[in-house]
Amino acid sequence: MPEIIPIGGGKGGVGKSFISANLGALIARYGKRVVLVDLDLGASNLHTFLGLPNPKGGLNSYLNKSTNQLESVALPTQYTNLFFISSVNCSMEIANLYHAQKLKLTAAIAKLPYDYILLDLGAGTNFNTLDFFLTSSNGVVVCTPDPTSIENAFRFIKAAYLRRLKQIIKANSFNDMVKSAVESGRKAVRSNDIIELVLKHDPERETLLRESINHFQFKFILNQFRKNSDTTLGEKLKIVCNRHFYSQFDFLGNIRFDERVSDSILSKTLYARKHPDAPTSADLNLIAERLTQKGPTGQTAFN
Repeated sequence: MPEIIPIGGGKGGVGKSFISANLGALIARYGKRVVLVDLDLGASNLHTFLGLPNPKGGLNSYLNKSTNQLESVALPTQYTNLFFISSVNCSMEIANLYHAQKLKLTAAIAKLPYDYILLDLGAGTNFNTLDFFLTSSNGVVVCTPDPTSIENAFRFIKAAYLRRLKQIIKANSFNDMVKSAVESGRKAVRSNDIIELVLKHDPERETLLRESINHFQFKFILNQFRKNSDTTLGEKLKIVCNRHFYSQFDFLGNIRFDERVSDSILSKTLYARKHPDAPTSADLNLIAERLTQKGPTGQTAFN
């Protein structure tokens, strides 16, 4: 089974595509087959990071039934073992997938014949983005040390967590009062409200709810980390989230700010290839190792 790693966050401009592209290439260096799927629907730009100015085909060919196999629209890149599925040629309406289209796409993604599948998601908390993020129990949230970015990251996590709680309750035989409160939509329901409802009206299902949500192991990355940033911020975020949620949270690391990132994007060359000895590349390498639980001895040069 492939390892699916959704990469999301609550705010645009935090570097999700930059991180997705570089981590994908670094993991591919270990000899693993990796595919990057651009699910920033309606605002895709992952192809630019990979040096693919006008990728042909992509998700549109699969969704409009020009092909029945999602694997067939995966394009090779200039990086060994790294492949790419684009959404750049989709219509603007792609941002509002029908429920059936979303189910079809997520099922097809899970069947892709790769070792690692990285999903580059759009910003925000719309249902499509949240559901793509929840296709795996190993979602990665990207933010910067900026207070507004941290705030948006928490909102994203809370929205994904609440979405998952509702999915669990709808899919299982919970008390009708609990289901009614979750499905009514007449007023906002918080995750803590749902837990309290279950404890009050359906205590025998509490274990199921806790075990189901505990299966998720969310991860953080702090990008654009500057010298004056709080070096303990990532661990603090981890502690706060582990205190307030029943899921497990882990901090993957900081990625240091480097002005040369924008130059690598303009040159359509991955930063980790263009500046392999830079501190920022070392940060990316460390996160790739942590994601794959593979040490540096498995690395090979980019080619």
